[in-house]
This record gives sequence, C-alpha cells and structure tokens, in this order.
Amino acid sequence: MATKPKLYYFNGRGRMETIRWLLATAGVEFEEAEYLETREQYEKLLQDGSLLFQQVPMVEIDEMKLVQTRAILNYIAGKHNLYGKDMKERALIDMYVEGTMDLNEMIMLYPFSSPEEKEKNFALMIQRATNRYFPVYEKVLKDHGQDFLVGNQLSRADVQVLESILMIEEYEHTALSEFPLLQAFKARISNLPTIKKFLQPGSQRRTEPDDRIVETVNKVLQL
Repeated sequence: MATKPKLYYFNGRGRMETIRWLLATAGVEFEEAEYLETREQYEKLLQDGSLLFQQVPMVEIDEMKLVQTRAILNYIAGKHNLYGKDMKERALIDMYVEGTMDLNEMIMLYPFSSPEEKEKNFALMIQRATNRYFPVYEKVLKDHGQDFLVGNQLSRADVQVLESILMIEEYEHTALSEFPLLQAFKARISNLPTIKKFLQPGSQRRTEPDDRIVETVNKVLQL
C-alpha cells in the first residue's frame, strides 16, 4: 500500500495551503507531520538535511523529500492530470497560476504587516485582486467559453484561482460583485466532489491566519 504524502509545515496556510488544495482535489489522502511550533523542531529538520534550501514547506511523497513550493505543485499536478494535455495548455496554466501566486503572496504576507502598514496593505491587496487579477480570469472565461480556464477539463489553474477567490472574499465579501463569470466559476468548481469535501468543516483545509500563527512563524523562523 502506498504511503500517504506527509506535509511538514506550520498549523496554518502559508505556502503549504495550495499544496493541500491540489492533493485534496486529486483525492489523495495526506497527513501532516507534527506542526512546527518551536525553533528546535525546525533546527532538527535543518540538521538532518531534509530542507534542501533551509526552507519549508517540505513534502515527503513517492520516496522523495520535495521542497520549493512550485516544484511540489508541479509534481502533484503532473502526476494527477491537473496540468493540461499538452505543452500549450501547460504554458497557459503556468501563466494563470503565476498570477494567482503573486496575489496569494500578498494575501499570505498581509497578517504579518506592521500596524502602521496594515491599512495600506489591505487596500492594495483588494485593489490588486479586483483591478489586476480577477478581470484577467473573467476575460479568460469569456474568451475561452468553457467551464474551465484551460482546455475542457479541470486543471491546477482552476483550483488555484478558486483558492485565491475564497481567500480574498474572507477579507472583502463583495470582491466578485463585478465578475459574473467568476461567480459562476466559483460555484461550479466549489461543487466538484473532492473540492466540495475539502471545503467542509473538519477537513484539512487551514483557517484564516490569526495572531497566534503569526507569532509562531516569527518565533520559529526568527523573523
């Protein structure tokens, strides 16, 4: 019996959350290693050579210890048919995904903003989502005329755009008000069986970051 992928990270979203999303979408059961809560845990991973570039996330999968978020996501997407049917589709998927990852970086870093920067960073995050990124995906859906962003089947682009939408809506619930195709897209993709299951309470999806996880990350990584 195949060993479940094992995830090494904090008890929070961060750079691991999209990895959780892709595994869940693919219907892959995974387990979380003991969550990083102390500097000693992190230093143990460093000392045994598990963290190739001295960074998390790290995923044990298929007898490998993979680091670097994009490398992990590429592997999971390729293995589970979430990466298009040819090189052209993969190029489009990569292009759309890079947009979501730029937006996700802003969302991920926002809770770590200093008090004096928080209001400015919040406004910028919402502005970028609604003026730069969401209009692109709305146009892609209109021009492509399919249920999915690329080709005619689910890809990691659909999953990662949905993840970004839901995170932005936690901060601004009207963020999709000007994007009817994205509203329909959100409803459609959210109701796919494995994704619907992942969105249920009690799943391995992590909650919105709070002061506790911010404090833990700062302590462990000595930021």
